[in-house]
Amino acid sequence: MIPPKNTDSLTPPAAQTLWDALNNGPVELTRALVDIYSESHHEQQIADALEPVLRSIPQVEVTRRGNTLVARTARGLAERVVLAGHIDTVPPADNLPSRLVHDPDAGEDVIYGLGSVDMKSGCACYLHAFATMAQGEDLTRDITLVLYEGEEVASRYNGLNHLVSSDPDLLQGTVALLGEPSGGLIEAGCQGTIRVKVTAHGVRAHSARSWLGDNALHKLAHVLVRVDQFDAQVVDVDGLEYHEGLNAVIAESGVATNTIPDEAWAFVNFRYAPHRTAEQALDLLFEVMGAGTPDAPAEGFSLEIDDISPAATPGLDRPATASLVAATGGNVRAKFGWTDVARFTQLDIPAVNFGPGDPGLCHTKDEHCPVSQIRQVSEQLLSFLRS
Repeated sequence: MIPPKNTDSLTPPAAQTLWDALNNGPVELTRALVDIYSESHHEQQIADALEPVLRSIPQVEVTRRGNTLVARTARGLAERVVLAGHIDTVPPADNLPSRLVHDPDAGEDVIYGLGSVDMKSGCACYLHAFATMAQGEDLTRDITLVLYEGEEVASRYNGLNHLVSSDPDLLQGTVALLGEPSGGLIEAGCQGTIRVKVTAHGVRAHSARSWLGDNALHKLAHVLVRVDQFDAQVVDVDGLEYHEGLNAVIAESGVATNTIPDEAWAFVNFRYAPHRTAEQALDLLFEVMGAGTPDAPAEGFSLEIDDISPAATPGLDRPATASLVAATGGNVRAKFGWTDVARFTQLDIPAVNFGPGDPGLCHTKDEHCPVSQIRQVSEQLLSFLRS
């Protein structure tokens, strides 16, 4: 049962809508959250609706930083669980408002709409669990709920990233759960990612007199061959298999069809397993490419680190994580790709991805989430918090 609200605080009107949906359970709450437009950089409306709902829960501390909200119980319990989810979405694609549709092939109801997978269904499960448990007598761990802005855009806009820098104390906990879509399974840890721009420099010349020039594209080709020949590893970390990958993802060169190019560049992306630090992965990447480093490039090359994000270890050896695994039936797999769980790893907090929805549907026009999966995640989350 959700605790009684302070009706005077539930403004704007969207807050009352969210409160009513919250009391009707995570499925209705998912639809209510989807129906509030919150494309990245436009999260104020949904944050303004969520804030009074959180503040209406008695004995809960609420902090707002921009359009990021942090709500915390403060019972002084020995452990604290952090539940985190982003409230922004990618731009709409004619997929608002939400629709509840019966899928005859699957034999169940599904919710269609922007963010139904990524990740308003996860936020709904987490908000419902927080509100349900915050005033209950069966709470065995304190809970922190983080609903943050700016995940779908550059890291400098990410509300969770801002909190890591400005208010790390608000994020402290024994274990953290991120509501990223994981098909209702636990996806532990995540790969790290590095993106480097490598540029080959040469001398332009007419292709009929190519010996007067220096072909930058040919230089770059040697780097790309080395990247292609990299022996990508499948690495076991805490019993989970992480697949590494090194790939050129964008390349460009050329002046004219009769001209030797004097410049050629490519972005190379390394997705690495959490047994490596970011520094180790970067060293390996430079070694494989054979073009030097940004500070000491090989002759005819320059390099620039475009993005680097550390991997996150699964943390399955931690007692709180083991308890979560048990509550969810032991269904665990490695997370391919990078998620914000790595930000908790920076704070030495084990973190996993756990949310409803097929990650393959993220950012698609037909994004949809099965109602049964929302209920499953919600029930297992409550079971964990009561364990």
